[in-house]
Amino acid sequence: EENFHGYNFPPYSTGENKPMRGPSRRDIGHGNLAERALIPVLPSHDEFPYVIRLVSECMSSNGSTSMASTCGSTLALMDAGVPISAPVAGAAMGLISEPDGRFVVLTDILGKEDSVGDMDFKVTGTRDGITALQMDIKVQGINEAIIRGGLKQALAARLEILDKMTEVMPEARSDMSDFAPRIITIKINPEKIREIIGKG
Repeated sequence: EENFHGYNFPPYSTGENKPMRGPSRRDIGHGNLAERALIPVLPSHDEFPYVIRLVSECMSSNGSTSMASTCGSTLALMDAGVPISAPVAGAAMGLISEPDGRFVVLTDILGKEDSVGDMDFKVTGTRDGITALQMDIKVQGINEAIIRGGLKQALAARLEILDKMTEVMPEARSDMSDFAPRIITIKINPEKIREIIGKG
């Protein structure tokens, strides 16, 4: 594996005072979602022969930090000079539903809306399509109209976020930092390897 995403959600990000131990199941799951969201746009090994390690450190939280991690990671990759094929953004859709079938899909839910709502539907993607999905629901099930509404609102939110992201970083930097490690490959005739490394 050449792509790693570390996601840290310390207690102080929600104003809590707890011991800081190893990553929780939630931390691992959110990191995996943000990691998978970016895999479709990463360059091939031949194009970019480096291991990529991203770390999202949540300083505060009142919404979807995994979606913020996806957006922040995209900007970090572009700023570092990684030639991704397209920027990726994400937003979390929520749901308020009634027993009689009425419902409202919420866009970019806050912590309270996540807590009292019936759904947390995270959608990431580029302008051209979806790269990752994750859904948690607290009701028995949802219908097609809810899914369609969620995807439609997620697209509108994603496009708006991508517009803001490309305002600050229209494209990936053409060169990596002078301080970044480099890999240089030299092809040698196998019969002459001993002239470089000795007889062994």
